[in-house]
Amino acid sequence: MVVDDSAVIRGLTTRILEEDTSIQVVASVGNGQLAVNNLSRYDVDVIVLDIEMPVMDGLTALPKLLEVDPTVKIVMSSTLTSRNAEISLRALEAGATDYIPKPTSTSDISSGGDFRREMHDKVKALGVARRHQVGKTPGPQREKGPVRKAVPVAIKGAPISLRKPGLLKPKVLAIGSSTGGPQALFELLKNLQPTINVPAVITQHMPPTFTAILADHITRMTDWTCSEAKNGDELRTGHILLAPGDYHMLVENKAGKHVISINQGPQENFCRPAVDPMLRSLVEVFDGNIITVILTGMGADGLKGSEIVVKAGGTVVAQDEQSSVVWGMPGAVATAGICSAVLPLKELAAHVMKTFGRGV
Repeated sequence: MVVDDSAVIRGLTTRILEEDTSIQVVASVGNGQLAVNNLSRYDVDVIVLDIEMPVMDGLTALPKLLEVDPTVKIVMSSTLTSRNAEISLRALEAGATDYIPKPTSTSDISSGGDFRREMHDKVKALGVARRHQVGKTPGPQREKGPVRKAVPVAIKGAPISLRKPGLLKPKVLAIGSSTGGPQALFELLKNLQPTINVPAVITQHMPPTFTAILADHITRMTDWTCSEAKNGDELRTGHILLAPGDYHMLVENKAGKHVISINQGPQENFCRPAVDPMLRSLVEVFDGNIITVILTGMGADGLKGSEIVVKAGGTVVAQDEQSSVVWGMPGAVATAGICSAVLPLKELAAHVMKTFGRGV
């Protein structure tokens, strides 16, 4: 279901989605109230929900839609303003599944390759997740035509092979996350105390503007202090540095200090920021004295970097399939045999804290 007050935007979004014949737009409405009224009439897996609409806006409609169908996946759609980023994060806290930055003009929407790819990937991944959740098979392809190759995902039910944790005591905590990540980060960090006495770095797949507001939410909702990373920022015990939207975040050793370097190098795994370059840089600085946590997210970003962490003697743990919104990133590392633990989100913090009581 596409929900937007602009008929032009609804039409363009529908056309973009249905370029992939495995996606069908079954309803298109102009405000939140119409979405609530019509949801029970259709078999909807995913709702693309605009924020600013007359009659009923997206944030008001969100809990009402989830009341009608608690399993439906809702993607908030908004332009990249600080106000809309703040509202989108509030929506995630209230039960939305993900967000997508909406281009500022119809021409950008029509021609935007990144917007197309992101829209297809998110709707397909969340549609599959919702159908798994309710026990339905994938819907039929509408007609012969292109099905855009989705980002790689872990095979549902694939075997998990665990390895022993690294013997080295962590000197830094690294976290990677994507779809469903903000909610997972809040849950993890509420229960993970800064008393572990190491710095932390996070790469969450997120657009510009959103990351500064996510850092502020983490600071307000947990015992950690979190800030969006800038060039030259020094890693500090008990402090989290978050990769800024559209920039890779690396850690370097300069004059005996561990400092941040950000860049707009090529995307990795279709992402910038990406988890892999962050992990590679950490191994260069900390060798294997690293613990990496891979949380819910699409694709396999973090897999190659985690392999390097483990090879250096570090430890990797992942969120389990049942508690992940999308078991792509954690599933990739879990089924690659490089994790020492694959746990429900609620158990991850306690496990991570235990790792700081061992090693050298």
